[in-house]
Amino acid sequence: MPVLFATVALAFSASFFSTHLIDRFLTERISLIGSLVGLERTLNAGIAFGIDLPVVVLLIFIPVVLILLSLFAWKSRRNRMMALGFGLIIGGALGNIVDRFDDGHVTDFIQIGWWPLFNIADSCISIGVIILLLLELKKSTKF
Repeated sequence: MPVLFATVALAFSASFFSTHLIDRFLTERISLIGSLVGLERTLNAGIAFGIDLPVVVLLIFIPVVLILLSLFAWKSRRNRMMALGFGLIIGGALGNIVDRFDDGHVTDFIQIGWWPLFNIADSCISIGVIILLLLELKKSTKF
C-alpha cells in the first residue's frame, strides 16, 4: 500500500508543480532540440489528444473512471508493480483534474515532433497504462 500512495502523491505533485510553473513562466516556445522537441504552452479543453466531449460527459466520465481505477488499485495494492502502474494513472488523472479547476482547461506543454502536446500528468498516465499492460501480457504468456 505504501507504493500506491507514494506513487499517487509523486505523480500528482510532479504534474501540479510543473503545470503551475509552465502557466506562470512559459510565455513563448523554448526549443530543446530544434523544432523536434520543445516546451510550448497550450490549453486543452478536451481529454486525451484534444478529443472534445460535452462538459456533462466529462463531469460524469472522469469521476466514474477514477473511482473504478481506485477500486482496481485497492484490490491489487499488494503487488508493487501493479500499485506503481495504478498510482501513476491515478496521480496523473488527479493532476489533470486539478489543473482543469481554474479555467476548464488542461495545460499541455511538452512538444515532441508531430505528436500532440502533452504534460507530465499525461506521461504518468501513459507509463502507468504501459506497466499494467506489460504485467498483464507477462501473466497471460507466462514469461
